[in-house]
Amino acid sequence: MASEFGSFISSGGFGAVRSSGLKIKDSDVIIIPSPYDGATSYRSGANEGPQAIIAASSQVELYDAEWNLDYEGLKLYTLNPMEPDVTGPESMINKLQSVCETALQKCDFLLTLGGDHSLTSGPVRAYVKKFDKSLTVIQIDAHADLRKTWQGSPYSHACVMRRVSEVAKIAQIGIRSMSKEENAFIYSSGHPVCKIWDMAENTNWIDKFMDQLTDNVYITIDMDCFDPSVAPGVGTPEPGGLMWQEVCNIIRVIGESKNVVGADIMEVKPQPGSIVTEFTAAKLCYKIIAAAMLIDKKTCDSFSHHS
Repeated sequence: MASEFGSFISSGGFGAVRSSGLKIKDSDVIIIPSPYDGATSYRSGANEGPQAIIAASSQVELYDAEWNLDYEGLKLYTLNPMEPDVTGPESMINKLQSVCETALQKCDFLLTLGGDHSLTSGPVRAYVKKFDKSLTVIQIDAHADLRKTWQGSPYSHACVMRRVSEVAKIAQIGIRSMSKEENAFIYSSGHPVCKIWDMAENTNWIDKFMDQLTDNVYITIDMDCFDPSVAPGVGTPEPGGLMWQEVCNIIRVIGESKNVVGADIMEVKPQPGSIVTEFTAAKLCYKIIAAAMLIDKKTCDSFSHHS
């Protein structure tokens, strides 16, 4: 295991932050680029997402004026991109799980960059081994991704949260597209779901939502959670999505009231001539890291408090 993991190690990469001579065991965050899109069902190209995010990250300002935070002191350790396993998504998920389990022996916080959303099962399984039943996976996404199978595979990106629900508690935010069967699963499961129309009708939705989560949470973000005007470079765009400030507010509230132990950002599909989506994803990486380890922990009275 150690030698396999060692083949992925790199000392630079994400952001303008450069930690010369940084040892992986001393890092605050390990970033794992996973350029795989073998489980997509619509437009391919998410395999180019991780490198595009890393390239854009060097242009993100290291001072966050909104949250009054300085990211320059962060010790970020970026692994070399994983080599895709072309035998199929199950094998790739298992491979990513193995890398994450080894990485968690070196650092507590992993940020995985995808790649298609099927990959989330890998790091989640690794974190479940560490936290067992005291972990909730919060999905911010346009799609429910709760199909039992899709196009003959239980490992399609359209099935990822169904697979995650088999090993961990789940909660969903911003959902606005689902099948009739997925809707039925939501009601039978009883897990917390805030669909986008519910969010529009009740600005205080997040209080009740947060009360249903465990103290330890893992955040998975599909970039199609955003309205296409904010993040057009995704494989399966869906109209009527979240805006940048809404997502930042959600992440901040989660970070203030819960222990964010890990995260991933998935489904960036770079568009020729545009860097909007990858730059947005890179900036979002810093927001997630800040929510995990930089912002003050306190009880939030309401979502609107941060609007």
